[in-house]
Amino acid sequence: MKKLLYFFVLFLSVSLIMYGCAQDGESASSESEYPSEEMELTIAFGPGGGNDLMARTLVDIIEQHELYPESIVPENKDGGSGAVGWGYVANQKEDPYHMSTTSGSFITTPLQSEPGWTYEDFTPIALMATDDPILVVNDDSEYETLDEIIEAAKTEELVIGGVGVANTPRMITETLKEEEGLNLEYVPFNEEGQLLSGLTSENLDVILSFPNGVLGQLESGDMRAIAYTGEERLSDFPDIPTLIEEGIDITFPMPRGLILPGDVDEDVREWWIDTMKEVAETDEWSKYIEENHLTEKQLYGDDFSEYLSDTSEEFKNILDEIDVSD
Repeated sequence: MKKLLYFFVLFLSVSLIMYGCAQDGESASSESEYPSEEMELTIAFGPGGGNDLMARTLVDIIEQHELYPESIVPENKDGGSGAVGWGYVANQKEDPYHMSTTSGSFITTPLQSEPGWTYEDFTPIALMATDDPILVVNDDSEYETLDEIIEAAKTEELVIGGVGVANTPRMITETLKEEEGLNLEYVPFNEEGQLLSGLTSENLDVILSFPNGVLGQLESGDMRAIAYTGEERLSDFPDIPTLIEEGIDITFPMPRGLILPGDVDEDVREWWIDTMKEVAETDEWSKYIEENHLTEKQLYGDDFSEYLSDTSEEFKNILDEIDVSD
């Protein structure tokens, strides 16, 4: 009887050990199989704007080069200057099958409100480029130059629109008001299409739009560019002066990058860093950068995290100084 009991206990112990090993093997196998599910890419703004275009370009390149084995499904979740979309992604903590792209509002929105998240609640993967807006008017506008706009805004209020409550267009507007003593009323929009409609309907005097959102209107002649806020002139529009050339040293480049929810596994972060490095080397990415007049700038992992930290501190100081509020 004792011998039978001994063999039963031995059998049970061996079975438990084998089961544990099998479970460990399955767990390791599961981790090594990433990615193996559909990926959801949240676009924190509406269709047609720079954030939307970058996100869908990334999906196209990744699919074309078969860099992700399953589907990547982009979905627009706009509202609250990105608060809705990024809030949704922030709530997917530890889930490696959600991601989003960044813009200036990714940094400025939590500086001006309490959406329940900051850039620190995400896993930074890669900064891929920076973007600078253009000062634009309707083709039939009475304003032909930046000097004319500045002179007019010294004696009357001009209405200027941009995407985002406290995005880079807002900071440029408020800094112009402060440094040049201008009467400018900033009106925020959730997406590029609404912004352009506001200008064409003459509810706005001027807009600050990113190049890829207004190129068609500039090329058709329906709108006219007054000044570019980047450091150097646009190659396709060499006649557009920069603010710096006009004696106004104001530049607030918008970061265009990729993020995942917070606390994803390190191997997931490394997988996406390696993948985005491959994306950056494609001809399609180079074409996207050139056609949309972006400044190519790549930072990965911890370097991107440091960039977000430094930029957040810089933006906070500027917004506090010019007293921007919702």
